[in-house]
This record gives sequence, structure tokens and C-alpha cells, in this order.
Amino acid sequence: MADTWLIIGLGNPGPRYEATRHNIGQMVIDELAARRREAFRTHKANARVVETWLRPGAAKLVLAKPNSFMNVSGGPASGLARFYGTEPDHVVVVHDELDIPYDTIKLKTGGGHGGHNGVRDVAKALGTPDFPRVRVGIGRPVGRQDPADWVLDPFSSAERTTLPILVSDAADAVELLVDEGLVAAQQRFHAPRA
Repeated sequence: MADTWLIIGLGNPGPRYEATRHNIGQMVIDELAARRREAFRTHKANARVVETWLRPGAAKLVLAKPNSFMNVSGGPASGLARFYGTEPDHVVVVHDELDIPYDTIKLKTGGGHGGHNGVRDVAKALGTPDFPRVRVGIGRPVGRQDPADWVLDPFSSAERTTLPILVSDAADAVELLVDEGLVAAQQRFHAPRA
């Protein structure tokens, strides 16, 4: 099972939240499943999953969307990791990131949660912060809007014009991370765009 990767997209359940900034992690998981023409099924770990492959003969991917709210994502994450026998270094968490400008992707392993309650809960449940993360930039609100409200708002009309590209790029980042490792993915996605 060493070549099984658990890819978890953080977000909130239900139609009220599906198009919000906080759910971009789940949008990326949807993109990865769509590329493979796979449908989600219910898993006993309180999540929806797709079991698939990076490509034929390559790593197995378990694409997962917790059914829990963002701040309690750890239960489904740790339940899935136990079920699939996946160590934290093969648990990739895809999430929104306030401290990264919109339309930017950054990858890292470990470190703090940066105030992101979903990441905090996953780290607590896994017993370590040392798992790979694909951080999708949503930027901070302009003016005095509370960041807690900002993340629960839908993307602006201007953002929605480039959102499909951002989601696709983040899905590419996940695939490259699994295929070639963190450094290769960082070199590609941390470089300034031409």
C-alpha cells in the first residue's frame, strides 16, 4: 500500500458552500475525479471518495471530500488514512490559503496551520503536521471585511473568469507532487508565470 496516496480536498458540505472560496480544495478534487471520469461514492469515514490511479501502472489515488464541516475535517481524514493504511507523508491536503494571492499555488510539507482551522484539525487528528499540502491562494479581503466572512463568500465575477484555470493548475500540482515529488512540483508552481 506504500504507493497509495490519499488526496483530501477541504471544504464545507452542501449547496450553500460549494461555490465559496473555502471550498476550492473540493473543487480541485472534483477536477481530478472528472479527469478520470469517476463518480464519488459514500465512505464509512464520513467522506465521499473515488478510488483511481494517477495513470495506468502508476500510483493509486484515493480522492476524498469530507462530509464534515471544514473545522472538523480531521475525523474523516484520519479515518480514511487508517482505512487505506496511508502514512501522513502520502496524505495530500488541498486547501484555500488567505495568505497567498488569488491565482497562485504553493506546495509544502509540514509547518504551521497559518490559522486555517481545517488544516489544524487534520494535523491534530493525524498526530503530526508533516503531510504535503497544496495551498490554493484566495487572497485576503480588501478593506475591513472579516476573513471568516470572505472565505464563505462566492468568488467574484472577475475571479470566476480564471477560476477553472486555477482549479486545473492545482489539480496538475497534485498530480506532479504524487508523480515526481514535492521539489519538482514546487519548482514548477512556485516559479513566476511567464
